[in-house]
Amino acid sequence: MFVSLRSALLVVAAISGSSVAPAKVNPAAEPIAEGWNPVPVALASAPLPAIEQPTPLSPPAETAIAPAAESDPTDQQVTPGATLAETVAQLRSSDPGSRELECLAGAIYFESKSESLQGQLAVGHVIANRAHSGRFAPSYCGVVFQRSQFSFVRGHSMPAIPRASQDWRDAVAIAKIVDRELQPSPVGKALFFHARRVSPGWRLTRVATLGNHVFYR
Repeated sequence: MFVSLRSALLVVAAISGSSVAPAKVNPAAEPIAEGWNPVPVALASAPLPAIEQPTPLSPPAETAIAPAAESDPTDQQVTPGATLAETVAQLRSSDPGSRELECLAGAIYFESKSESLQGQLAVGHVIANRAHSGRFAPSYCGVVFQRSQFSFVRGHSMPAIPRASQDWRDAVAIAKIVDRELQPSPVGKALFFHARRVSPGWRLTRVATLGNHVFYR
């Protein structure tokens, strides 16, 4: 089919007119730098916040393991065959753990804190012997606070005790040893004692003299 030159030019013009024209550039706009990043400058330059690590959870209170120092004093273990000094070192504490041991330790402290460990043990066993004899009150506190028996007692109370002191901690250990029968009595079944500096004239059987005390039954 014959197509005139004019028709051909019209076809070419129509095809050219359907193409998308290039976007117009604003002469006042700044050129886009190479490597342009669509993130705002303020955000791009600011460091990312650190991710907070979760804090480890503590064990629930009911399952937390209590320190050994806070365990029941009666549960303290003692090395089999340990000497008196070694046993005292293992049981030394400022807390007797019960009212009865408090009374026993108090009597040991006030009556013999200046004595050797053997001397303190002897005094502790006298208290225990009385409680088990049937002739005195059947408890440590009953024996200690029995009327006119121990000069340090004031009514039904004891003087204040410095509980952080070495003497008190030793007395507590001796009280536990006596109560648990961890060491034999160095004065047998003695029920009475007095300081060597006095002579009460008791008509009793003398059992032993240990340190500054004389023991009888």
